[in-house]
Amino acid sequence: MKTKNLISGAFFAICLFVGTASFAQKEKTVMVGGAAMYPSKNIVQNAVNSKDHTTLVAAVKAAGLVETLESKGPFTVFAPTNAAFDKLPKGTVETLLKPENKKMLQTILTYHVVSGKMNSTDIAAAIKKGNGKAMLKTVSGGTLTAWMKGKDLYLTDENGKSAKVTIADVNQSNGVIHVVDAVVTPKS
Repeated sequence: MKTKNLISGAFFAICLFVGTASFAQKEKTVMVGGAAMYPSKNIVQNAVNSKDHTTLVAAVKAAGLVETLESKGPFTVFAPTNAAFDKLPKGTVETLLKPENKKMLQTILTYHVVSGKMNSTDIAAAIKKGNGKAMLKTVSGGTLTAWMKGKDLYLTDENGKSAKVTIADVNQSNGVIHVVDAVVTPKS
């Protein structure tokens, strides 16, 4: 009887594992920074696995924004890559990560976030409705201008600097990420 229960329990555990693995395989993932981004995980849970976003993750932690980006949201995040941060003047990232610059770092990071979930189709529709431009209000209170060049989606910040969306529609449980090739900044 004990052997039969043990075998039944083992069989149930295997079925549960296979079912869970099968569910994970059925999720429509997008590869970012060498890692699969799972729609069932939140923004932070996915971002920490991208080798292309280690600077962004460090900045989010230094700014105290982890809990916010793990919350229900939904959020649209324009996520700069490590290469995007590398384009900033030498020493900028190190300076921003200092505790005394936390408020400035929070402002810059939340300038990359829009409340609500806007996939690339939603943004393209807003651009069309706006006759070629869509004004996106950021969580920091600033504005990003979205526009298209051919099929490519771009953002222009309040200083006239543009960033290209290199990977769009990375769905998360609490929003969507669009990977960008530059850090955008609010008017200072």
